[in-house]
Amino acid sequence: MKVVCLDLEGVLVPEIWISVAQKTKIAELRRTTRDESNYDVLMNQRLAILKEHGLTLSDIQEVIRTLDPLDGALSFLQTLREKTQVIILSDTFSEFAHPLMEKLMFPTIFCNSLVIDENDMIVDYKLRQQDGKRKAVQALQQIGFTVFAAGDSYNDLTMIKNADSGALFRAPESILEEEPNLPLATTYEEFLSIIDTFL
Repeated sequence: MKVVCLDLEGVLVPEIWISVAQKTKIAELRRTTRDESNYDVLMNQRLAILKEHGLTLSDIQEVIRTLDPLDGALSFLQTLREKTQVIILSDTFSEFAHPLMEKLMFPTIFCNSLVIDENDMIVDYKLRQQDGKRKAVQALQQIGFTVFAAGDSYNDLTMIKNADSGALFRAPESILEEEPNLPLATTYEEFLSIIDTFL
């Protein structure tokens, strides 16, 4: 049996932290896993910035509720789900994901969770496990699935390389230069064509 594993932000929905940066005018929050390969470094930077500016979970959720799927993403995902099973593998957090999953018609998502204090401040985060995307792909393979994986960021590379097949979607130049042998799609039509060769 075959399954497709997709990253969320930058592939199906806008980058949450960039949207928060735009809303709050805090430029430092624009850094994402497209820029920083070490997720712990990135998240600790974000937590420090949130604390410095007094931004709460509710503040971030308010921004997230204004976001819509990327143009064409919902149609792409619906078409793909008619062909095969799809799992979203994301380093976002369940506290962020719900309104976005509602707009995507509730696909299955594996993600992480936040630690919130009594003042609604994000004080820490809990990963399901380190390198969870790669380990999810490997676990699916161990129970008999053939896996296609795709994403756009540094934190997607291990799952793509460990999958039976995979691709990049609208990845930045820095990743394209480092990974010239990975298939690349820049439109959902191209993306479906690549996945169809796997299916």
